[in-house]
Amino acid sequence: MAGNAFERALPAGITRAQFTVLHHFIRRGLAEQSPAQLADAIQVTRGTMTSTLARMERSGLISVRPDPADGRAKLVALTEAGRAMRDACVAAIGPLLPLVEQSLDETELQTMLQLLQRLRQKLDNARDTAI
Repeated sequence: MAGNAFERALPAGITRAQFTVLHHFIRRGLAEQSPAQLADAIQVTRGTMTSTLARMERSGLISVRPDPADGRAKLVALTEAGRAMRDACVAAIGPLLPLVEQSLDETELQTMLQLLQRLRQKLDNARDTAI
């Protein structure tokens, strides 16, 4: 149910997968990443990532260029439009937050956020060492 509400709140034309890519770049402070690295980080197949990136490139949310170190590889970067869309997505899902706040008291919410942040950091670190 939460996933459906999340997707319905996103701006028209943006999928959860696209938002995940946009948010990944900003949250991790990345300038560029290969499609393979993105697929590994987001835990989808390379084919799925290629399809998602193609739609995002057509929409102007990302740019894709050849990797100068490997002519067969590509590098993906966010465009200014991609950064703006990520901000628009975050603003659009903001109204969903009161649903969470109404379900938990302040102490429970703070505890949950701390645990999720710690889990996210451990998972990021484990993923980064596996790539």
